[in-house]
Amino acid sequence: MANLREIRDRISSVKSTQQITKAMKMVAAARLRKAQDNVIATRPYVAGLQAVLEKLSSSSDSENVFMTSVENPQNILLIAVGSDRGLCGGFNSNLFRFITDTLAARFPSYRESGQLSMITIGRKAGEFFSKRGYNIVNRNDGFFDNLSFDASIEITTRVAEEFENGKYDAVFLAFNEFKSVIAQNRLFSQLLPVSVESDEEELTSGDSIDYIFEPNPGQILNNIIPLHINMQLWRALLESNASEQGARMAAMDNATENAKEIIGHLNLKYNKARQAAITTELSEIVSGAEALNA
Repeated sequence: MANLREIRDRISSVKSTQQITKAMKMVAAARLRKAQDNVIATRPYVAGLQAVLEKLSSSSDSENVFMTSVENPQNILLIAVGSDRGLCGGFNSNLFRFITDTLAARFPSYRESGQLSMITIGRKAGEFFSKRGYNIVNRNDGFFDNLSFDASIEITTRVAEEFENGKYDAVFLAFNEFKSVIAQNRLFSQLLPVSVESDEEELTSGDSIDYIFEPNPGQILNNIIPLHINMQLWRALLESNASEQGARMAAMDNATENAKEIIGHLNLKYNKARQAAITTELSEIVSGAEALNA
């Protein structure tokens, strides 16, 4: 049985770890509140922008390069959004497994043939896919240390230019969508070409209004599509950030509870060892007294 000093040191160590995980939980909770507010504020804008695109595309006769799809894309680009830090449970591992499984199912031979390129956002995403030999054309480590819309625009501007020049036939976006503190939806969505498909059954009477656009639907569409592309990535970044904070908060809460349970077991072990030591000392004293009286 371990001696009392070792058990006391172990208890002290676990208590220190418990204080750290409790503090990290509180920090994640504070960041989650702000991140969640940003997500809630952004979702209606993105949905409204999508509705405007659908109306403009149905009213425009001109073709837009960002809306021209290819039946069998030869070169694709994937933007994978992970996190910069760990200690957030299965936030990254579940997403990366989902991405690799989706790529294997939808584009089984693209990686080996060099038709798949990747842009990673977050240090964990960059490390994961670079170690596995994926063709990463741009790593954005430390991106969430200073999350900004301008940094997001830099990525989408470059991607849009390369898509317009024909370097890529399709661009996809993979990220964790915020659902709740303990749950995230893993999404693999198409960023380019822009999709404006909608369910006809969901159209309301207001959607059938014949609008008059000035100067014309085609020109308005050309101005709105870049904004739409920017907002799609920005929304993904906000969703991922909120999901990360929620996952970290849940992970640190579990770690704090586990530390509490370990401390309870160690205290029980300490009391047993202490009782055994006292019993041994009493036995030695009794044995010594009996030897003196003999």
